[in-house]
This record gives sequence, C-alpha cells and structure tokens, in this order.
Amino acid sequence: MSEATVPDQATAILRVIRDGDAEGYRACLDRVAAERRYLAFTAAPALSEVKFYIKAMLQRGLPFIVAVDARDAVVGWCNIHVAPPSEHRGGFAHVGTVGMGLDLPYRGRGLGRQMLQTVFDSAGRVGIERVELQVYASNANAVKLYRKFGFVTEGVKSRARKLDGQYDDIIMMARLRPPQKD
Repeated sequence: MSEATVPDQATAILRVIRDGDAEGYRACLDRVAAERRYLAFTAAPALSEVKFYIKAMLQRGLPFIVAVDARDAVVGWCNIHVAPPSEHRGGFAHVGTVGMGLDLPYRGRGLGRQMLQTVFDSAGRVGIERVELQVYASNANAVKLYRKFGFVTEGVKSRARKLDGQYDDIIMMARLRPPQKD
C-alpha cells in the first residue's frame, strides 16, 4: 500500500456497534484472524453466530464499539463480554473479558487506546468491576497497551498455543476498578 493510500486516523471513528454491522464486523474479524497471530481462532465464526453474539451484547447493554472508516466499513472492534447470568454459576456477574482487533493499516495510530478507553468508560455503568484478557506473549504492542491501562499479569500459560509449528505463551491479565498498581 503506498503512502498516499494509507488511511489517516481521522478517517476512522468510533461508535457503538449496530445490528446492521454484523457482516462488516465479521469481515474485519476474519481479516484479523487470518493473520494467525493475534486471535485464538484463525477464521471468523459463521455470520449467524456473529449476529446472535451482537444481538446478545446489545440486549444486555454490554460495551461493544467498532471503528469505522469514511465509508462506514468496520476496521476494528473492542468489547467487554460478561458471561450470561446463571443460577448454577453465581458470583461472576462483575467480571468481563476484553475482545478487540484492528485492521493492519489502522494499527499504531492510537485507535486501540481510544477503543479501550471507550469501553472502559462504560464498563462501570453495567457493573463490570474486573476486566480480564488473554494475550499472546508475542504480541508485545498489545501487552504494552494493556499495561498502560492498568492491567497486570496474573499468570502465563507456557507454550499454550502451537500454530504453524510455532509455540506461543498466553499471558493472562486483569484490571480491577480502580486500576491495580504493579
């Protein structure tokens, strides 16, 4: 991609995901998954699953935003998922899990930081007090970003993934409200 065609940060805005974003979100998810480096899966789920997930997140009022370009195409996402309430598994309604991704041309422009800040700003409103995530150790930029947001390492799963013959550790991180101190 030439310098002239690289998207400018001003061309991406953040907004709450909508039902109508399912195909665009799935396509973005699939592009990031296809890189085989950052997500736990290597292809996006079926569109029907994506639509179900978005609908459930919206119905529950959970934080879920997308970054969209000037054409309103989804180029990134960030959300905090909370497991649905269950009478058999009480005591976890205050815990959420971060999921996020960003198309390659939009990385390194501050959008990841903006997306995280946006979902964290609304997390307390829905009762999320503990936010967890898992990140591959090879994703140093993401680990650095999460630390800036107050995430601390709670554990490491050594050689947790072996993909394309390469091992990667998974770092388990969490952030409490207010942020923990290292």
